Amino acid sequence: MSGAGGFEAHDDQDGYEGRGAREGSGDHEVFPEDTEKMSDGLGNGDDGIHGAGEAHEGGPGADERGNDDPNNRGTEGIGDPSPLGAGGAAGVGDGGPHDAVGQNSHATEPHHTPRIPLPRASVEDTGRPLPALEEPVPAVPLVLEHRVLKALLGAWALAACSAEETTAVEDHLGVCGACADEALRLRGAVGLLQRPESLDLDPGLRTRVLEGCLDRRPPRIPVPEWARPYDAETARLDALLQDFGDAEWHAPVRLRWFDADEATSRRTTVAGVMAHLMSVDGLVAVALGLDDPLGEVPADAPTPAGRTEAYWRASHFPPTRSVRTPWREQSHDLVRTVSFTGGTAGKLEVAYGDFVLPLHDAMLDRAFECWVHAEDIAEAVDYPYEPPSPRHLNRMIDLAARVLPAVLAERRHKGLASPAHGRHLVSAGGPGRTLRLEIEGLGGGEWLIPLDSPAAVGSAEHEVAHVALDGVEFCRLAAGHVPPAEAAAGQLGDREAIRDVLFAAASLSRM
Repeated sequence: MSGAGGFEAHDDQDGYEGRGAREGSGDHEVFPEDTEKMSDGLGNGDDGIHGAGEAHEGGPGADERGNDDPNNRGTEGIGDPSPLGAGGAAGVGDGGPHDAVGQNSHATEPHHTPRIPLPRASVEDTGRPLPALEEPVPAVPLVLEHRVLKALLGAWALAACSAEETTAVEDHLGVCGACADEALRLRGAVGLLQRPESLDLDPGLRTRVLEGCLDRRPPRIPVPEWARPYDAETARLDALLQDFGDAEWHAPVRLRWFDADEATSRRTTVAGVMAHLMSVDGLVAVALGLDDPLGEVPADAPTPAGRTEAYWRASHFPPTRSVRTPWREQSHDLVRTVSFTGGTAGKLEVAYGDFVLPLHDAMLDRAFECWVHAEDIAEAVDYPYEPPSPRHLNRMIDLAARVLPAVLAERRHKGLASPAHGRHLVSAGGPGRTLRLEIEGLGGGEWLIPLDSPAAVGSAEHEVAHVALDGVEFCRLAAGHVPPAEAAAGQLGDREAIRDVLFAAASLSRM
């Protein structure tokens, strides 16, 4: 290429000796905008670029025609990556290629802001070969003595060895029978140290979760406190039934209760027990104005036993798993209804045929029977079932303790309880002979039971007897599952009074 300060082409790239290589930075990238400005500088006359030919003479940036290669220029000061664009080199001005446009190349001080170079291109875009990857160094296996490997068996059983030690120990176990036997024994011992997790949910889990949720965000219509035991027990029973197959639904169940101080039972199935619960829950449903599960089926007596027998007779076939859905829907309707009605619903009364209970107590009674029959079902299918939460169990025990004086008076009226020596009538609200009922364990507490009259008040000063029982044991006594003579864990005082109270508790049971 001709012109002032023309370039000379050199094919020997390796022998490059130009001052651009010695004095400037010859391997820096030059961008397309730099090339255009250089071409403008070359066409401005002899003084367009002073000394450019010398700078590029023999440089690797020139091709056969003397043109610049924008990717490989050896000019002095051009493309210098320093922020000032000078780098201390002499040549085309301190400011880089911008001095070549219409300016004297001998200007030494730039009057513009230095340009910041763009990022370099990646290695993949240059066409150069990629660096070779380093070969991974193979791991050297541990070589340990037999005594060391034997000492590591305990750590290996606890999964406390490193990866290399684990590999060494396991390789050794494949060839050493004595160490393999010792490893099996250690693994078994580690299994005994770990407490097995039960697949059954904690009976109080649902209550704790609900309480935690309600503490953070109270519901618009909360479940009344007196209805929560029924809500919890029906939910637990429903969870027990959800995985039952046909064999479990037809498993035989024996319902047990006491009638006139005699143990009585009735044989049915799991599905028959659910039909019994739904029939008796229907008494509460009718009191709340809900549909009666018996429909138009007449019952011989409006009692729990009479309604259950009527439902069983009306079924063309023995009850099956299909009874679960209407029972669950009915229990949900009961809880929802008492939640909507709030405090006014508690003033209602539920008629059981032979007696009447306030709605508060009727819901507790239904929760108690739901738990008792859930245990009957779990026993029939050989499945564990836990008692209610201590707070709910305490409420059930309190209901039985409050009903005991009336049941005791009725038994005396029927001649089932012998009159005690020193018995005397007292005025309503006055103190009389008293039995102290002490409940230990879950739902524990103390209750003073008046012995002579339901209207009397228990008094510690008039205490004539003391009975101690476990909470769950007392509930099973009230359900008719434990004989009265075997229920008391501790007795002190009037034996006849203690016997009357224990048999009165057993007579609370019914089908």
